[in-house]
Amino acid sequence: MKTSIRDVAQAAGVSTATVSRVFSHPDRVSDKTREKVLNAAEQLDFYISRSAGVLKSGQAKRIAFLVGSSKIDWFTGRIIEGLNTVFRSARYDLVLYPITTLEERKTFFNTLPLRGNVDAVVVSSFDISAQEVERLQDANLPIVGINVTDTLGFTASVSIDDLEGTSIGVRYLKQLGHSHITYCFEEFERGLHFSSWTRIDGFKQACEREHIDYSLISVPHGDDVFDAVYSQLMSNTLTKPTALFFHQDSLAVPFIFKYREIGMTIPGDISVLGYDNSTFSGEVGLTTIKQKPLDLAIQAAKKTLRLIEKDLSAATHEIVPVQLLVRSTTAAPPHA
Repeated sequence: MKTSIRDVAQAAGVSTATVSRVFSHPDRVSDKTREKVLNAAEQLDFYISRSAGVLKSGQAKRIAFLVGSSKIDWFTGRIIEGLNTVFRSARYDLVLYPITTLEERKTFFNTLPLRGNVDAVVVSSFDISAQEVERLQDANLPIVGINVTDTLGFTASVSIDDLEGTSIGVRYLKQLGHSHITYCFEEFERGLHFSSWTRIDGFKQACEREHIDYSLISVPHGDDVFDAVYSQLMSNTLTKPTALFFHQDSLAVPFIFKYREIGMTIPGDISVLGYDNSTFSGEVGLTTIKQKPLDLAIQAAKKTLRLIEKDLSAATHEIVPVQLLVRSTTAAPPHA
């Protein structure tokens, strides 16, 4: 016999109204009560039917979009634009879920299948655990990844080749004559396993393969990029590089402005290479590794809609190449 909402309420020791509120408006229920209800629902194998009170078709007409940040940066903005381009024309709503900690991610995957209020999940730029995948599979929800490194558990995905992207950058700088390169990145939550960590691994592997000396500068989250990087460059513990390779353009651009403000020249004193080809990179002449998040999102959205319609031919994992854009912030090192 199918478990009812009354069964869950009785097991949790709450009213049916409270159970309903946990699934429809979890923010209006205390953590303790919500935990009791969710535990009871899981033990009783209770799921809310997606067709109940939504549409006769059984579709909620909503797509959950998980992004590993509390702010909308250039990349995420382009991803949202691409997803909405496809979903809006198909009359689907995109619901944004910022995931910044492991606890937030755990809560999402524990509650979403029980709520049953979306038709699919799109995850951008971070991987998910086997247990979280199992929760979605229990609810028969397609899960589509954008820029994910581990596709295990994802129904489909579209990603760029970050390993090749950083390798292209290192080979290019070596060709110019640079023998020591410093990679600069901003610290972020390691537990979420962001796909862009692959860039750091790719950079180190490429430098070792090409016999290039290298170092890393980690910018604490929230710190001024220029201050953090320039302080490290001026320290006695860091071998002076002739080129900086930035994890993303949004770090490289403010560094370039301030570096020039103090009377230094780029690429005269040091070369700068970015990654993304984001807003303002062209205006400052930043040499960068180009990716196209809008195109990634459109492809991912089309796969998502096909999977919702049970078209399993969309269950593929695509790798999209990146491009090197040579501009004015890179040149041969001064000694060359």
